[in-house]
Amino acid sequence: MDFNWMTSQQAADLWGITERQVQSLCHNGKIKDVLKHGRAWLIPKDAIRPIDGRTKAARQEKENDK
Repeated sequence: MDFNWMTSQQAADLWGITERQVQSLCHNGKIKDVLKHGRAWLIPKDAIRPIDGRTKAARQEKENDK
């Protein structure tokens, strides 16, 4: 059995956000290397939480990428 994955609920608990937000991030391709298994998302345990696009830090990062 491979234990290098976590569920969307586990990621939500780890990152301090809702499970629905994690699912949305997965669906929109914001988290790298996720897999969809049936109705569940499998997220690598070493995945990094994406920066919330609504924050000042995200706007500054977007400006730096230009």
